[in-house]
Amino acid sequence: MPGNENYPHWKEKDVEETVFWPAARRFAACATLAGAALGAHAADGMKELRFGVEASYAPFESKTATGQLVGFDIDIGNAVCAKLKMKCVWVENSFDGLIPALQARKFDAIDSDMTITDKHKLAIDFTDPICTISNQLIAKKGCAILPTVDGLKGKRVGVLQGSIQETYAKAKWATAAIDVELYQAQDQVYANLASGRLDAAFQDAEAASKGFLKQPQGAGFALAGPAVSDDKLLGAGVGFGVRKSDKALKDALNRALKELKDDGTIDRFAAKYFDVTVVVK
Repeated sequence: MPGNENYPHWKEKDVEETVFWPAARRFAACATLAGAALGAHAADGMKELRFGVEASYAPFESKTATGQLVGFDIDIGNAVCAKLKMKCVWVENSFDGLIPALQARKFDAIDSDMTITDKHKLAIDFTDPICTISNQLIAKKGCAILPTVDGLKGKRVGVLQGSIQETYAKAKWATAAIDVELYQAQDQVYANLASGRLDAAFQDAEAASKGFLKQPQGAGFALAGPAVSDDKLLGAGVGFGVRKSDKALKDALNRALKELKDDGTIDRFAAKYFDVTVVVK
């Protein structure tokens, strides 16, 4: 899915009274060291692991009729918690608010099909990649829509707000006067596509297949054109997002993920949920 435009930025104020500057600098250095020490022990003694998730992106994460969270990311998160002997706690959040919420410590890590990109890494850190999945458009069967400027001329394309698809669509299509519309939940994208308000939707191919094309509202629609690739804008894999200061937690997550890759658990989860080719990293 998952680029995020909304994480906060800070500007340092100029210190005019230079007599206070050495003390201020020493204080900042102490604060930095204290923060690093806290991050170094982030995983020590943790009894629960709180994952942030946007739960409308099947088959990665979605809800059953009874409200239970299910999906590829949910299974991986639960398996990681089992490896680390922690209780999994799931905190729901809009996708475009996941990075700010992580920074505000509303949860410990993001597990919501978030792609590792240079833009995301300006704000947070990531575990090692878990897998990669291609990105494609959905449109009405038989239409001439393609993921190019000419193929989308005069069309309306829906994307999830805060996603890598938004980043790509704004950079490549919106600049060419193509109407790119943003939605806070993927279900809203699909609903507006089905109703005819949108001409196309742009998301990863697996979400397109399971989340829409195999559902009743997806009748009469299909993947439109080839997969879209751009390592700079669309990234090169999905991982857990963590705060930059939480190195111990990042290392613990990486160890758990490696064990799940080595013992074939993630491959089994991929076979369980996915229709398209998924590369486990």
